[in-house]
Amino acid sequence: MTEPTKRIPLVAVVGPTASGKTGLAVELAKAFDGEVISADSMQVYRQMDIATAKPTAEEMSGIPYHLIDFLEPDDAAFSVADYAELAHAAISEIAGRKKLPILAGGTGLYVNAVVDNINYAEIRNDETVRLELESVARQKGNQFLLGQLAAVDPELAAALHPNNLGRIIRALEVYRLTGIPMSEHQRRSRMEGPRYDLCMLGLSFAERKNLYDRINRRVDIMMEEGLLEETRRISRIYGGTARQAIGYKELEACLNGSATLEACVAALKQATRRYAKRQMTWFGRDPRIHWLTVDSFYDHSMLLEAAKNIIHNSGIL
Repeated sequence: MTEPTKRIPLVAVVGPTASGKTGLAVELAKAFDGEVISADSMQVYRQMDIATAKPTAEEMSGIPYHLIDFLEPDDAAFSVADYAELAHAAISEIAGRKKLPILAGGTGLYVNAVVDNINYAEIRNDETVRLELESVARQKGNQFLLGQLAAVDPELAAALHPNNLGRIIRALEVYRLTGIPMSEHQRRSRMEGPRYDLCMLGLSFAERKNLYDRINRRVDIMMEEGLLEETRRISRIYGGTARQAIGYKELEACLNGSATLEACVAALKQATRRYAKRQMTWFGRDPRIHWLTVDSFYDHSMLLEAAKNIIHNSGIL
């Protein structure tokens, strides 16, 4: 009797923004001879470094970090299906070199496209529908389109920010073409079966205030590192996709003189906290995730050891 083919082991590190996913993923890569694949929808773009909290060379500590910094900010054609195809290829290539692939990021659609083997490519595109929806967004705003999506696919709409116009339009396009919500397409695609032997780690906080404090500190550091100047440069050259990143939209009001810098920074902190809350809602529904409560550990080394033990005990290696 032929033994079943062993699936590729895959570790996924997920959670809200500013929770420490990048740092943990890099440390796990060092411990398990692995490489990291980003699951962040904005870190794929070049030049958008500070706003997206793109890992620096120092933070990567020599660990290969895939799927960051390879698209121009005005490339609006990149889709979840494109990301999944690249991620699957990267995972296979990493595993082929006997390294452990580690998926790390907070974009739930990207994470689930990979770990649930969702085949978005089967849903066709319709340029006419897309152009019509883009016109509606220009006339009535992103929030109006998000409201339309909430009426037909509340599950997905709850996870999307109004700035995430590309995915709002795609979800409405899918519904108009098929009559089936995108979230239902995702569920049906999962019936194809898993592609990897998966161990998912999630970072959470016992006290939400502790996460929010980290977010506020991160924004302050971003401002010190030159986020305002990066916003000026990106806004002057690019539009569309580039401005979907949290940070640019909030700071543009300062650049055009319609709000003070202090008010814009406060708005950015609030927008980031709201995004983190949506991320926790998204990932909180997944029973496969082994949660590590960051603020319950005495120090970071204990958190790392707990994560390593979960992977050891998962049986994927």
